[in-house]
Amino acid sequence: MPPPLLLSVKDALIRYSEEPVFENLAFNIHEGGRIALVGKNGAGKSTLMNVITGAQELDDGERWEEPGTTIGYLHQDIVPQEGQSVFEYIFEEIKDEERELYAYKVDIVAEALELDVEAKMTRLSGGQVRRAGLARALVEEPDILLLDEPTNHLDLEAIEWLEDYLNSYSGTLLCVSHDRTFLANVTTQVFWLDRGALKVSPQGFRYFDKWSTTLLEQEERELKNRKQSVELEVAWASRGVKARVKRNVRRLAQVKEMRDKLKADESAYRRATAKIEFKPLANIDATSKIVGEFYNVCKSFEDEGKKITILDKFSIRIQRGERIGILGKNGSGKTTFLKLLLKELEPDMGRVKTRKELEFSYFDQKRRDLDPTESLKKTLCPGGGDHIDVMGKQRHVCGYLKDFMFDPGRVQDKVSQLSGGQKNRLMLAKILANPKTCLILDEPTNDLDMDTLDMLEEILSQYTGTLIVVSHDRDFLDQTVTRILAFEGDGKVVNCVGGYSDYLEKKTGKKQNNAKQVENKKETIKKPSKPAEEKSKQPRQRLTYKLERELKSLPGKIEKAEINVAALSEKLADSDFYSRDPDGFHDTTKELSEEQTKLERYETRWLELEEMKEDYSAA
Repeated sequence: MPPPLLLSVKDALIRYSEEPVFENLAFNIHEGGRIALVGKNGAGKSTLMNVITGAQELDDGERWEEPGTTIGYLHQDIVPQEGQSVFEYIFEEIKDEERELYAYKVDIVAEALELDVEAKMTRLSGGQVRRAGLARALVEEPDILLLDEPTNHLDLEAIEWLEDYLNSYSGTLLCVSHDRTFLANVTTQVFWLDRGALKVSPQGFRYFDKWSTTLLEQEERELKNRKQSVELEVAWASRGVKARVKRNVRRLAQVKEMRDKLKADESAYRRATAKIEFKPLANIDATSKIVGEFYNVCKSFEDEGKKITILDKFSIRIQRGERIGILGKNGSGKTTFLKLLLKELEPDMGRVKTRKELEFSYFDQKRRDLDPTESLKKTLCPGGGDHIDVMGKQRHVCGYLKDFMFDPGRVQDKVSQLSGGQKNRLMLAKILANPKTCLILDEPTNDLDMDTLDMLEEILSQYTGTLIVVSHDRDFLDQTVTRILAFEGDGKVVNCVGGYSDYLEKKTGKKQNNAKQVENKKETIKKPSKPAEEKSKQPRQRLTYKLERELKSLPGKIEKAEINVAALSEKLADSDFYSRDPDGFHDTTKELSEEQTKLERYETRWLELEEMKEDYSAA
């Protein structure tokens, strides 16, 4: 028996202009649902959420809601009121007589989201305002909770806390997010907005790629079959109509209608499956291996008479072509690090050096480089004209915008008319036209749809310059960086080789027990493949003398390689090693990789020879 129905929409029509946003829209939301709402930027996600809340009127169709159902909505844009405290904002929609019941929840949620409930809303940063909005949505405990990009401006600890909270939430959840890992962890159903239609998957976002690919492949087969059918009809029509009887005239009209409909559907399919194509970025010419260096850098700020340490004798070398991911709580020092690198701030102590010829391309999450009054064309071609220089080649601005999934017909639209995700896409188009030798991306994934995220990952994989990414998107970091700088507060910065998963493994101590692995391997090596009695009964056949000698020598080689790997791993585990000796750190990392490769080769060879020995014995 399905869970109780809370809300239902049938045969809904919504139009803002001549072209409807939705036609024949239908969906049901049941009690306890965990729904991921996905779709390209501009597909209508915000409109659908407004339909659920009742803020969006239907031009036709029916919306039904179970009486007494409460709906909460975390909007992307929150306008603080003058003089209102965080506590007052969170309790704004809760009745006075019920506030005592909810007070304890405010403390729990505010502490987890690092909010000062006494602070004034107008004094908060944009990220803190978003956190206050999330706290309010969670404290209200509505029957249906709508979350629009809830992980924006949250650090990783807060995101993980939110996942746990939502997984124990008793109400129904519908969530829009660019964070694939977050959606995979909290949802059990998917609403996919695709070309004005809503498609529903009974499984969570974890299985979305496989499910959506299956639907698109099915659609492709249907289009091919329809195309063959239309071609047969066209062939009949091309032979002419001898007798102008009504039946044949009607058939000709049907052929034309079928052909036009097929053409429109094929075009829609191509748009739906199109990926942003981007030519490999030109090689970055560089002569120096080191592009930037922090040496014993100290930086702190005063806040209400209290000293806040951001960096404390921090040292690091950034080498040409490195791919660094930066993460940490708000206020832990990520932005300060970038400003020091960009020479917008000076250190209190120590020195920051960068190559004289080093140039930066900077993606600012606040989009300060975008003028809301300018058109898309003016933004990309500030000097006028219809063409933009893309890595030395002139491209028409309409064609270039099309590469980034913009309708060329919107070239004269104002930036202010774009959604958050479209603004980010425009920023990426502007920066990636001519990326400099060092590319800095500050929370680039916020508000992006999945297709644009895939595009960005593909472009960054081809970028040969130095890449620095500030992000809390775990999957994105794993896909794009090879080193993590984790700002953990109080001047502590953890340097970890690898992506987010490697950092998490190091942080939580979830690494496999190397010592136990070594012991298990030794036992496996020493253990005979078959009991001695059984072997004695079989005809004795031997490996060649050379192979026997190689087999006997391998356990010693394996043990020696294991000792070397363990020693090098322990050496790299020293958090101060890099700051003391950056060159030694890189040499040790390379040596560890070589030893691990050697160990794997020895183990593989030992297994091969053991299997050969068993085969000879069995013969």
